[in-house]
Amino acid sequence: MRIGMALNYSGGFKETVAALADYEKAGLDIVFVAEAYSFDAVSQMGYIAAKTERLQIASGILPIYSRTPTLLAMTAAGMDYVSDGRFTLGLGASGPQVIEGFHGVPYTAPLGRTREVVEICRQVWKRERLTYEGKHYTVPLPAGQGTGLGKPLKIINHPVRDRIPIVIAAIGPKNVELSAELAEGWEPIFYMPEKAADVWGASLAAGKARRDPSLGELDVIAQAALAIGDDVSDWLELGRPMAALYIGGMGAKGKNFYNDLARRYGYEKEAEQIQNLYLDGKKDEAAALVPQELLEKMSLIGSEGHVRDRLQAMRESGVTTVNVAPLGHTHDERVRLIERVRELAS
Repeated sequence: MRIGMALNYSGGFKETVAALADYEKAGLDIVFVAEAYSFDAVSQMGYIAAKTERLQIASGILPIYSRTPTLLAMTAAGMDYVSDGRFTLGLGASGPQVIEGFHGVPYTAPLGRTREVVEICRQVWKRERLTYEGKHYTVPLPAGQGTGLGKPLKIINHPVRDRIPIVIAAIGPKNVELSAELAEGWEPIFYMPEKAADVWGASLAAGKARRDPSLGELDVIAQAALAIGDDVSDWLELGRPMAALYIGGMGAKGKNFYNDLARRYGYEKEAEQIQNLYLDGKKDEAAALVPQELLEKMSLIGSEGHVRDRLQAMRESGVTTVNVAPLGHTHDERVRLIERVRELAS
């Protein structure tokens, strides 16, 4: 089981990247860099590539709507080049509030667009002259939709790899099925190993039934807060505001994918109440209603024996990479957590 970490640079990006060297030495395998509506992820990942040696680097995630498919392919190839083949392209649809509200692009056909983006990227990396006729993307642009001067081109440089790993962030049934069919990896959010099979099992099975064997086994990337000790339960409370933000505030009513997931986990009443309170501006009250079981089951917080058991539960449910958020009062404490969870996972 690989150990990953999402980069949290709220305290300063350069300072955080300087600390990554210690995590790399401690056994961290891969770091994910988010792109929501803050700084772009690509410039940050290039900086990380220059400051690390072994660490895998992944976008977590690049939205499919904010760049053309060809630019996504070029960006991934460029990142793979500067990192000497250490890059993973994490893709996702994001949501309509960000895509339409910040990028000004219609949030349409996320499933179909994701499939076409993946297919175009892989064609570009093989240095084929790019011709693609899809429902959502046509390259070159056909006659009548431009000057008529477009012609099939291939990427000038030779990519380090002609098959850069793709991870798709997905939680909806059809999106998860697509991930299991097309991608090297799948990244859900709020992963509860005990309920994963009930919620996603059918989708994963349907996607894997159409999976190209050359893709290998699906890398399942779960996220979990990490604290190891006999008196660390207070760290669980840090997860409440974030869970309430996603379940309650990441999308309008009827258009919140995370609220839908909480309902599918069996928390229908709580999901409804959290959303109502959050959208009314009562964020603390919403956070208080996040189920304790949800916080506990999707984290690695507790005694060493408890964390070992939770890692085993993740492994048995299919997880191959656990993306941890080490919780400690000092940098040294967080580094030691990476070292220990690395040992427990192996």
